[in-house]
Amino acid sequence: MRWLRRNLVTVLGLLTLAYLVLPNVVVTVFSFNNPAGRFNYAWQEFSLDAWKDPCGVADLCGSLALSLQIALWATLGATALGTAIAFALVRYRFRARGAVNSLIFMPMAMPEIVMAASLLALFLNMGVELGFRTILIAHVMFCLSFVVAAVKARVLSMDPRLEEAARDLYASPLQTFLRVTLPIAAPGIAAGALLSFALSFDDFIITNFNSGNTVTFPMFVWGSAQRGTPVQINVIGTAMFVIAVLVVLAAQIVGNRRKKAQPK
Repeated sequence: MRWLRRNLVTVLGLLTLAYLVLPNVVVTVFSFNNPAGRFNYAWQEFSLDAWKDPCGVADLCGSLALSLQIALWATLGATALGTAIAFALVRYRFRARGAVNSLIFMPMAMPEIVMAASLLALFLNMGVELGFRTILIAHVMFCLSFVVAAVKARVLSMDPRLEEAARDLYASPLQTFLRVTLPIAAPGIAAGALLSFALSFDDFIITNFNSGNTVTFPMFVWGSAQRGTPVQINVIGTAMFVIAVLVVLAAQIVGNRRKKAQPK
């Protein structure tokens, strides 16, 4: 009991990590499965066939490429708009600032199905054809709030004396922004961008309402699950998980090296 009291936080942390990683482990294991039938729910035998041909299922890689394209454009749009909004809310005083500050976070609090139905009604009333454009508009809208939250938190923590020092050294407003403000805010902007990409790529509810005949990767997975889940879906999921882990590890290594390089 004494050992448990001393290491309780560590034990709880490891149990939480195991709880979070367990679904990814199952996906990884079943990406090497050779199912006897259509459904990849029971282990049969080890096989590398799905890894050798990840696009062996019709339209899988096409839907994956479409989701990546939408996520990329949605990330660029939401990051640009969200960063500008965050700076405006923190640095400037204007009428209805409080109302804007509250309204910008409504997509985070609103149930996705309510937003999806509202956007669908808007697009139909405007006569907009459902497809790539409507999905992109919808994704930028709900990703915007997360970017604003991430960037705003970073801007609020910035020391204004650094920018004042740059201006005292005769730096122009543009030079101050590019060489002082933007590098300090960059971690918040990057966090918002990564979160936007993940949310956009993974979204199903809003996409399903506003996609028309367009099929993204989450919609393909949902449709495939009705008939039988191909092993290739587990392969794609495993590859994405590994890439995400590598990106996080690379960011941690770069951050640690920068901290060590800073003068004490």
